[in-house]
Amino acid sequence: MNILAWIVLGLIAGAIAKMIYPGHQGGNILGTILLGIIGALIGGSIYTLLTTGTLALTSAGLSIGGIIVSIIGAIIGLWLYYTFTRRAY
Repeated sequence: MNILAWIVLGLIAGAIAKMIYPGHQGGNILGTILLGIIGALIGGSIYTLLTTGTLALTSAGLSIGGIIVSIIGAIIGLWLYYTFTRRAY
């Protein structure tokens, strides 16, 4: 997948995941794109694991199914980030 498709997929998936995930997520447009790209990698890898039974670092493509998988992966990425960086008061 070329770099422009990565950026578009990252922006779409990251923005939708930030809207779905509860609470306030900071960050600018680059953070949103990065979140979406990481989500595409997480979602694509989980999808590959569930469909083929092998664990491989793959990404979702720029399609409706790929965007949905990327959004799910971005939500998982947000959850992991806030789980491990939560401060105890």
